[in-house]
Amino acid sequence: MRVTNAARVVDPASGLTKMDLVRYYVEVAPWMLPHLQGRPAYIRRVPRGIQQPMTFQQHTLDMKGLKGTDPATWPGHDPAILFTSAEDLAAGAQLDMVEVHTWNSTEAAPHCPDRLVFDLDPGEGVAWKQLCDGARLVRALLQELELRSWLKTTGGKGLHVVVPVRPELDYDVVKPFTEAVVRHLAQVLPQLFVAKSGARNRTGRIFIDYLRNGWVQSTAEALSVRARPGLGVSMPVAWEQLDDVEGPAHWTVANTVASLRRRRRDPWAAYWTTRQRLDVAMQRLGWESAAA
Repeated sequence: MRVTNAARVVDPASGLTKMDLVRYYVEVAPWMLPHLQGRPAYIRRVPRGIQQPMTFQQHTLDMKGLKGTDPATWPGHDPAILFTSAEDLAAGAQLDMVEVHTWNSTEAAPHCPDRLVFDLDPGEGVAWKQLCDGARLVRALLQELELRSWLKTTGGKGLHVVVPVRPELDYDVVKPFTEAVVRHLAQVLPQLFVAKSGARNRTGRIFIDYLRNGWVQSTAEALSVRARPGLGVSMPVAWEQLDDVEGPAHWTVANTVASLRRRRRDPWAAYWTTRQRLDVAMQRLGWESAAA
């Protein structure tokens, strides 16, 4: 594939270029594609570098090289973007893609999410250690609800706690349940967590964003680059590894592929075969869906 404007600097802070991004997405594809399989995607494009206006694109819009989802997946809308190969990711990067965001459901069951995402977004004054402790507390509550969870950095400011579930409940049930989990945490530990967005509400505290669990909402996918100085990467990590992580942008375009190649095991290995039901968790939380 011919890469246009290959030498254009995307991130002045690191000096990384468009060609660096194309190369990154091609090389990371073996690890990234399992996360993308069958999952509608949006992309953030930066045609003039991350310091200039960006475009968040939800549809293929006949753009060369981008594949679309089945029209039946999102009736009344143009297809969302679908990545199935390294060539697809390279085509996206050629079109100035930096970030890849995905739905919590797949084409196979578009209205029923197969994962929950708790996005820990630190307010001003929250130290990295405090954020890590907060993520562990979220995990502890989920364990009390008999839900296993997996962890990844966001590549930006926070951490994502991800819970794989069976795709059997629709978004009208799942989103309110995640809100109930977050509100419970904010009620029990108000000095650490807040369930209300807004910078003033979370000064010194962590906002847990549950809104990403709504219909056609999206989250930065594992191994996506983030359009921030340094071009951090959202990296799946083991819970036991968290103490060794220096920050949410510990991994970048410059070091991620080499780090993946050194890994002896996939920290999310069990994630791929874990599909949990939410009925026990709902009972333990004392929550009942209004849709029931």
